[in-house]
Amino acid sequence: MGRVLFVSAGPGAADLITLRGARALAQAEVVLFDALTDPALRELAPQARWLDVGKRGFCHSTKQTAINAALVREAKTHALVVRLKGGDASVFGRLEEELQALAEAGIGYEIVPGVTAAIAAAAQTGRPLTRRGAGRSVALTTAMTREGELQAAKSADTEVFYMAGQQLAALARRLLAAGWAPDAPVSVVSRAGCADALASEHEVATLGAASMLHRGRPTVVVVGAGAAPLGTAGAAVPDRASATGALPATAPERASDPGLGEYATLSPSQDLEPRGPEALAQTPNV
Repeated sequence: MGRVLFVSAGPGAADLITLRGARALAQAEVVLFDALTDPALRELAPQARWLDVGKRGFCHSTKQTAINAALVREAKTHALVVRLKGGDASVFGRLEEELQALAEAGIGYEIVPGVTAAIAAAAQTGRPLTRRGAGRSVALTTAMTREGELQAAKSADTEVFYMAGQQLAALARRLLAAGWAPDAPVSVVSRAGCADALASEHEVATLGAASMLHRGRPTVVVVGAGAAPLGTAGAAVPDRASATGALPATAPERASDPGLGEYATLSPSQDLEPRGPEALAQTPNV
């Protein structure tokens, strides 16, 4: 009987995985991976057998019962199985169902935390989710319920909505009905953490304008204090050049491609190199 490590891959690029997650992959015999994990992560586990158990909204997906069964089956015949999940495994990753399946089968497990998409989206736009004096609370919400119903709320200074990219106009209506002001700031980021990430700025009333720009891309929507421009939500403008030694303390560059729309910005972080697993510090596995 083996054990299962739930490894959080982070959003987007392979080098957002943690060192602990990379070491786990290096020891894995089998890896069950999600749809949105970077294929470059395979280079960290060339010895493992990789099984695609990905899920995508509104697309053909592996049934959760099949994933649970595969985890139990592989753990019974291999010493170390890695369940590789995009973002952070504990945030909208259906982690509980898989933990329950392993517990019922008497299989041990460990969870390796990681970077969730909300954090990556904030980093992509250079706007902190919490803002001194104005943004004291953050809520992470999946826009779609289990029954497929779109929901929105105003329960925190900053609301971050996952998996709402195909229904931005409908989300705007839900936000207004929940009590958000029509001019409340909104930041929309698709493929956060990737080299081709796109960010656009809106107000709640104009959120529907982001639909075509981010169409078909995994999208995070930030509403409220965490979406406000620097200096307008009680937050001091950070000197990112001194903090990172890599990025100038300037606003994100406007996209030059007219097809991207007037709202689009190119993330300053997409110029960082290298982007793949070769950027990870390699240490002996212990």
